[in-house]
Amino acid sequence: MSGLVTGDAVVLGLQPARLPSRALAVLIDLVVVWAAYLLITLGLAVATASLDEAAVAAVSVASFLLILVGAPIAVETLSHGRSLGKLACGLRVVRDDGGPIRFRHALVRGAMGVVEILMTFGVVACIASLVSERGRRLGDVFAGTLVVRERIPTARVLAVPPPPPWLVGRFAGLDLSAVPEALWLEIRQYLTRARELDPAVGRRLAERLADELVARTGAPPPPGVPAEAYLAGVVAERQARDARRAFAPPSGAGAVGGAGAVGALGGSWGMPVAGVGPPAAASPAPPTSPSSPASSPASSPASSVAPPGGPPPASATGFAPPA
Repeated sequence: MSGLVTGDAVVLGLQPARLPSRALAVLIDLVVVWAAYLLITLGLAVATASLDEAAVAAVSVASFLLILVGAPIAVETLSHGRSLGKLACGLRVVRDDGGPIRFRHALVRGAMGVVEILMTFGVVACIASLVSERGRRLGDVFAGTLVVRERIPTARVLAVPPPPPWLVGRFAGLDLSAVPEALWLEIRQYLTRARELDPAVGRRLAERLADELVARTGAPPPPGVPAEAYLAGVVAERQARDARRAFAPPSGAGAVGGAGAVGALGGSWGMPVAGVGPPAAASPAPPTSPSSPASSPASSPASSVAPPGGPPPASATGFAPPA
């Protein structure tokens, strides 16, 4: 990555394009430009067949300048540094401060490109790109530009190896609030790359990280535990805490919402729910004799007749329909 510093003192991390990708982009651009130049030249040759030699030479020079020089400058200016070849290769021309180029930058690059690419068949441009630390040709040096990569492959995320089984849960009471994120990042990077390091170097690095972790937590590792295993166990404990914090239900919402949901579910399915009892069964009415007044048709509520003009009799449910 190239550390470019803007006028606001902001460091930009840009990856300069190297010679192979730039050469492929220039080759694509040259094929397209030369194909267009040949087609236009044949058309102009037919159109200017009746002109004299001076007019034909003037038209040829004008077509050369407009197509092979002017067209790339116009394309880079309008596309802000992305020609057809650069677009295909994922490249872009930017200023030294990381901003988009303008016409004067494209003009200087195009004018120098005639000398170092067209007239020398790209030899000067290749030598300058190989010598330059950031892969710039002479046109980039004079114009104050840089060709960078836009499509950068994402880094593959490596999983942190799990700790030994006998260390799982050993650091449940450890206070990790004072450990900064930078130290966690160093420990994670070490654990993911530990197998690629030299054993002696990896051991010294693990001991240094373990000492810093002990200084932040205030609790030394258990006796006989290697530094690498200690780091893996503490990282696993922090991941477990983050997982519990992320998936824990809100306080107070679980009991109330759960009881309400269970009660609604149980009531809708007719199942008994804790704290909600089934409706009390109605006690059977005592048997009555046919001669008793309660069983006579005249005294029953259903057989009572309302007086004329009065309200209708109430039903057995206690609901009185409107008059």
